[in-house]
Amino acid sequence: MDEKFYRRFESFRRSLVALEEVRERDLTDSFILSGAGAKFNITFDLAWKVMKDIIIQYFAVVDFPKGSPREVLRKAYEFQLISDEAWLDMLRDRNDLTHDYDGEIVKEVCKRLINCYLALFEEFRKTAETRYLSTKREKR
Repeated sequence: MDEKFYRRFESFRRSLVALEEVRERDLTDSFILSGAGAKFNITFDLAWKVMKDIIIQYFAVVDFPKGSPREVLRKAYEFQLISDEAWLDMLRDRNDLTHDYDGEIVKEVCKRLINCYLALFEEFRKTAETRYLSTKREKR
């Protein structure tokens, strides 16, 4: 893996740590909700880009439509980087958040974030670390 991958993975990891704070925050506060929605978007985008990096580097797949998270998620599921199709629900929620003008969508997304999505992000982080980052340590 190249340095760009490791930097992106570290950004994903840090973003996930910050996003996990949503569990301790007051989700009735609109400012907190908007921040949680923004951090969810960033974390999701970093996650699918890390998946794409892994798929390209380890599985030699390069024929993705440019900027297509849906195709990356399908390949990630196929290659067992992720184990749950709820990632497609995450993608839908991420896309829906761009049309959340009154703050109602983010309330529902935060519920799913706490009840499901954080665990999926964490599962992917562990998979990426144990399967793909260990090779960096071995090369040193």
